[in-house]
Amino acid sequence: MTLIRMFATDLDGTLLRSDRTVSARTAAAMARAQAAGIEVVWATARARHSVHELARSCGFRGKAVCANGAVLLDLADGSPEILDTVSIDNGAAGAVMEQIRGLIPGVVFANVGATRFVAEPAYAALCKFSDHHRHPHEMELSQTLPTGLEAMVKIVARHPELPGAELYRKAVAVGITGVELTHSGAAYMEMAAEGVSKASALARLCALDGIDLSQVAAAGDALNDVAMLTWAGTALVPANAVPEVIALADRVLPTNDEDGVAAYLEELVGSSPHGSTS
Repeated sequence: MTLIRMFATDLDGTLLRSDRTVSARTAAAMARAQAAGIEVVWATARARHSVHELARSCGFRGKAVCANGAVLLDLADGSPEILDTVSIDNGAAGAVMEQIRGLIPGVVFANVGATRFVAEPAYAALCKFSDHHRHPHEMELSQTLPTGLEAMVKIVARHPELPGAELYRKAVAVGITGVELTHSGAAYMEMAAEGVSKASALARLCALDGIDLSQVAAAGDALNDVAMLTWAGTALVPANAVPEVIALADRVLPTNDEDGVAAYLEELVGSSPHGSTS
């Protein structure tokens, strides 16, 4: 029997349904788990404003790992308090972007701060309205990046011809160094400071709360969840996940549209008031 004290979950493709909403069943399951003493943590590539809006929509009050581990939020009071950020040095960011431009011609960039999003005009031209669920509503434009941005927590890159997943795989193949490369299933590739991931942020939270990683269950569906799933004591993967992630699962849950996370939490809390599961 394993005592689960923390449950960390990705949002898009895992906790959220395909319409990007939290179902009433899932909201109730999270609240019940928290009432039972389990720390429920959201772990996402999304930006602070997007996480705040989503939390308000379903009444979630807890902690959130944003920007793939670079930002920690506390939503306990209903508003997003930034607990910690891990930024990318501006000089290192500039060097990495130039390295990528040279190796993968046509790539365009945006820089993400804890509260701001600054994009090259060519990057903005490739965006669709639906992409903005991860970014601030007002996209600032700048011909030269980085410049004048608050501490930068993430770099995002697009290509006019390569989908985000292919751009990520190409960047890995050509040996981009100096940042943590990942892909969340979106139309772009993401980069954080070297060593930063959802797992590194969750490890910081566990250290603060005295939780052993064996007491952590984590759920995710995309490549940016790999570090978290391989780190956690229990890896949970919805059936709609990409094949590389399915292969990591200790347990495959029903799909996100079938409320797979809710089903797990209901089972977890229902099996014991202390969150024990086999």
